[in-house]
Amino acid sequence: MRIIDKEMIKTLVWDGETLDDLQLKGIHLIQKKDAFRFGVDAVLLANFATVRKGNEVIDLCTGTGIIPFIIAGKTEARRVTGIEIQREMVEMANRSTQLNMLEDRITFIEEDLKNLKIMKSIPKADVVTVNPPYKLNQSGILNPNDKTAIARHEVLCNLEDVIIASRILLKDNGRLYMVHRPERLADILCLMRKHKIEPKRIRMVHPNTKKAPNIILVEGQRDGGQFLKLEPPLYVYNDEGGYSDEINRIYGRE
Repeated sequence: MRIIDKEMIKTLVWDGETLDDLQLKGIHLIQKKDAFRFGVDAVLLANFATVRKGNEVIDLCTGTGIIPFIIAGKTEARRVTGIEIQREMVEMANRSTQLNMLEDRITFIEEDLKNLKIMKSIPKADVVTVNPPYKLNQSGILNPNDKTAIARHEVLCNLEDVIIASRILLKDNGRLYMVHRPERLADILCLMRKHKIEPKRIRMVHPNTKKAPNIILVEGQRDGGQFLKLEPPLYVYNDEGGYSDEINRIYGRE
């Protein structure tokens, strides 16, 4: 269990930011009070990914770095590298790394995943995770400097860009893990196959037993064989309105 030094907090957590306890081996995360903050989708993705001892992991669209920190806390991955285009987010994530004294296991890179020359220069990973922007950028009126819009809409990259970068970054037979919205499932599967990442596992996430899924988790394998497994649904809330047993386990409440 890490104990965060109070003097480090004064130095590394700035005005307009919060320090949030992940309830995981003493790991804390710096976030902006008024900007995009991580949600249940990121937590579910980090737990959906199969990461083995010694694996190299790359997290695309890493944002605050929540997925690298959860993976570092829950697995024996050798190193987790987050790639993010927004300089301010990368700088903040690096301060979280310093605060948690995890510089030997977590690294953040400011880069555009569409820069394929740079992607090809990065050492290949056993696992790539990605929580990409969900919403299609069809209106043409979004402000490309709006940090919330960048996180939620396909302003700076689209689904195909993410999958192309993932193929480049994965080792032979490496695994891609993505969280997205169910209405994009056809696009996800078609684009994975187009770029030779074979869909292997799908899990739907429902708010409760009475509602349709609103989150989807997908695993693909670079140059994998054709075999797709549909896993049992995951329910966020139980019928009584409380968190389900599985969600409580994922969050470490049990």
